[in-house]
Amino acid sequence: MLTPVRMVSEAAELAARRHNGMARKGRGSEPYINHLAEVANLLAQVTDGADAELVAAGWLHDTIEHTETTREELAQKFSARVADLVVECTDDMSLAKLVRRQKQIEDAPHKSPDAKLIKTADKISNIGARIVPHPSKDERDDLADYAAWADQVVAGCRGINPRLDRIFDDTIARARAALAETGG
Repeated sequence: MLTPVRMVSEAAELAARRHNGMARKGRGSEPYINHLAEVANLLAQVTDGADAELVAAGWLHDTIEHTETTREELAQKFSARVADLVVECTDDMSLAKLVRRQKQIEDAPHKSPDAKLIKTADKISNIGARIVPHPSKDERDDLADYAAWADQVVAGCRGINPRLDRIFDDTIARARAALAETGG
């Protein structure tokens, strides 16, 4: 079994290697690893760093969805719990986007408490990346659409960690303020 520090460090390293060359939406197409770092950092903050497996799963939450990484590989390298959390947070990319989105809304209340934390941190990071100075109409529309959908997903994830819920609420408020400023 990896020590907590090694687990988080090795999860970050694997996430960086597997997402190498990928860019995220918003913020000028910054490296995708920035998103994973934000999610893991949020999880570490709101749990006071008490759960290395949760933080590792935050680093790895998109590896199965976006790369050739398997559940078995994650279980062998990290733990069954880390692998199960990543699987629980993985969308079925064979489904159409609107179907995947609706499924996230419907499935959120039934997720494990830790998967709910990861989902909430993921939405906080993704909304924050969409809040950009001087957004184009497409960027405003994307922010409005994503924030409204994320709010529905997170509604099913609330109540696990009040600190994370407040960060989400603050992020939604920033998104709404940015949209109001730009006429969105």
